[in-house]
Amino acid sequence: MIGDLITGYGFWNPLVWVAVMATGLLFAWLIWRCGESDYDKGTEQTKPYLSGNDEPEKGAVHIRGGNMYWGFTQALKGYYDKLVPLHSGVVNDYLAWFLIGVIVIFVVVIVL
Repeated sequence: MIGDLITGYGFWNPLVWVAVMATGLLFAWLIWRCGESDYDKGTEQTKPYLSGNDEPEKGAVHIRGGNMYWGFTQALKGYYDKLVPLHSGVVNDYLAWFLIGVIVIFVVVIVL
């Protein structure tokens, strides 16, 4: 038996949810069917429109992460200068730091 789950904020019925999803999928399919049918892959239609300009090479427009986070790294330079030497890339080191942190939190919770 499928019943309603009544909460203080309303109710939830799985059959209603399935019906709403099916209706949404049907509506999306109808919109898709109304679209253009003369689309050809591998032609000029697949290229991005850049106001008539040719698409630049990826390297010319790619923004590196160092450029995006430059302000953060400069503002937190003192923090990063101390943290970078601790970054060894060895999983065992990270696990040890994690366990040390868990032990410290455990001790603080038990003591307080």
